[in-house]
Amino acid sequence: MTGTVIFDPLLPWVVLGVLAVLGALMLAFAIWRGLSGWWLRGLSLAVLLLALANPALQEEDRQPLTDIVIAVVDDSASQRIGDRPDQAAAALARVEAEVASLENTELRVVRLGDAEGDGGTELMTALAEALAEEPRARVAGAILITDGQAHDMALAPQMPAPLHVLLTGREADWDRRLIIRNAPAFAIIGEPVTLTLRIEDQGAVPAALGSEADLTIAIDGAEPQTYRVPVGEDMELPVTLPHGGMNVLQFQTAVTDGELTDRNNAAVVQINGVRDRLRVLLVSGEPHAGERVWRNLLKSDAAVDLVHFTILRPPEKQDGIPVSELSLIAFPTRELFVEKIEEFDLIIFDRYRLRGILPTSYLENVRDYVTNGGTVLVAAGPEFGSADSLYRSPLADILPVEATSRVIEEGFRPALTDLGRRHPVTEGLDDLAPEGGWGRWFRQIEISAKEGGQVVMQGASDAPLLVLAREGEGRVAVLASDHAWLWGRGYEGGGPQLELLRRLAHWMMKEPELEEEALTALATGQSLTISRRTIKDAPGDVTITGPDGTETVLPMPEVSPGRYAADWDAPEIGLYRLAQGDLSAVVAVGPSAPKEFEETIASGEKLEPVTEPTGGGILRLEDGAPDIRAVGEGRVAAGRGWIGITPRGAYVTQDIRVAAILPGWAWLLLAAGLALAAWLREGRFGGKAGRPG
Repeated sequence: MTGTVIFDPLLPWVVLGVLAVLGALMLAFAIWRGLSGWWLRGLSLAVLLLALANPALQEEDRQPLTDIVIAVVDDSASQRIGDRPDQAAAALARVEAEVASLENTELRVVRLGDAEGDGGTELMTALAEALAEEPRARVAGAILITDGQAHDMALAPQMPAPLHVLLTGREADWDRRLIIRNAPAFAIIGEPVTLTLRIEDQGAVPAALGSEADLTIAIDGAEPQTYRVPVGEDMELPVTLPHGGMNVLQFQTAVTDGELTDRNNAAVVQINGVRDRLRVLLVSGEPHAGERVWRNLLKSDAAVDLVHFTILRPPEKQDGIPVSELSLIAFPTRELFVEKIEEFDLIIFDRYRLRGILPTSYLENVRDYVTNGGTVLVAAGPEFGSADSLYRSPLADILPVEATSRVIEEGFRPALTDLGRRHPVTEGLDDLAPEGGWGRWFRQIEISAKEGGQVVMQGASDAPLLVLAREGEGRVAVLASDHAWLWGRGYEGGGPQLELLRRLAHWMMKEPELEEEALTALATGQSLTISRRTIKDAPGDVTITGPDGTETVLPMPEVSPGRYAADWDAPEIGLYRLAQGDLSAVVAVGPSAPKEFEETIASGEKLEPVTEPTGGGILRLEDGAPDIRAVGEGRVAAGRGWIGITPRGAYVTQDIRVAAILPGWAWLLLAAGLALAAWLREGRFGGKAGRPG
């Protein structure tokens, strides 16, 4: 219980001040006149003024409140290295025991993990949020159990009490990390792009470690290559992308005995390969209604360089027109089919027949071009079943079909085969069909697929209509009809002509998104969407290897014909490896080398600016957990083997009682008595002090 005097004046304080001044002047006049009772008059005036100020005694019943100590425990990824979790657990247990032994003191424990995305360790944010939940007048101190690698120091709160850091890790720790200084998001296929890398050592690096390290580089999971590179220097690495679409480049430096962690020894760079210009050679055997389809498709893409070779006047045509009067110039067949054939990304034979214009040796070059990685598409017409068919040329060695002499001249609706519903070139095309189904075609060349040929579309009498195949390192496709243009004209509703031809061309040019067998993963935040595409049987479960080496086996249900997918939440950011049968993939959740592993050596350097102003200290846990003492406000709160908290003495008022010191009549009686005493004294002793009676 405490008591204080309070005032509730009957008149404003300004009026009381004026009255006090007037009373002081009158008292001074009495003293000047030498009145013997001047001091009694002064007391009477003071009593009256005090009565008007209305003093009262206020008594409070107070209940003391406990002091609060906040302990923030860093559970981020870098705190899970080595024996740091054990150090943190032991330190927290010691803090809990020490605070429990202090009178009138409570402990609040706050844990924080990795920040969302690549935010790192938001230590100051966690401390500020913990302070906001407690009355600042009760906070006696805060303790951070961490490795000191905070990434939000700009958000450090103002502390009302000492702030201490209990540092995990050890002074002898050292680590090696791989840094990607710069990497472009896009690059042109076939042209080198420069990446800047650096291998860097941190901490108490052993002198015998050396100044070089092994660096392993792999693209899209291919056979890695290892190089010996310097440590502590920026390296410029030229890389040439092998294909279009996303190229995944994986870099890794060898793990060295004694280093703190290997989590930052690897990095993944994803570069989207784009083609500068796509070169296509279109060879049209004769003018026909579908010829314009191919030309329009290829000319509509500004990234395509089209060379169109059309035979308008075959050699056997005898019309009497002198050659000198023809407007056409001689086509550079030797240059195209011998000297520069390797520069083309795709060669299309559209209703071409053997007329002696292209010698057999040129067609042999085309065959070799395919086996060495080139692509050929044959859009067949009636001539494909004749004696001058391409099938009866050296190209027969690579074509995935055998031709008969039959040409089917009847209406039919193209349809997807079971394989076609799963193949990336044709899957989902049924969904693009107009109401009532695709429009009819009216001509088909009878063919049969060879072993290895993939029949994805069928036509009249379920005969093969579109056959795909891989030959050597290249690809070949045969479309056994020249009536695809009917879809483009919208006949009987038409069909997905442009989409089919676009996919077909892109598959032949080996675009990754149209591969038949593919395992891919897309990271959105910390959620992975894993997809598997196959034209074979169900591929089974996928094995996911996390950054810490733990493996997770995930089933993949079929979501559509030939497509299997699963969503999975990654427990932490880092590099994940996926394996399913003979396919593998690598995906980075967040950056492959996140902020948590940029600096792994425990250090209190970043936290010194926020602990020093509070009088707190930074102590290493490898020297032992400290004692906790109570210290006065403003005094040094840390020393060797101990840290201090400042008791705040906070309380809550439970009851208040207010009572007047004297009733009003008592004040009046006292003032009147003093005034009467002054009058009597002045009457007895005369008007002046010291005058004889």
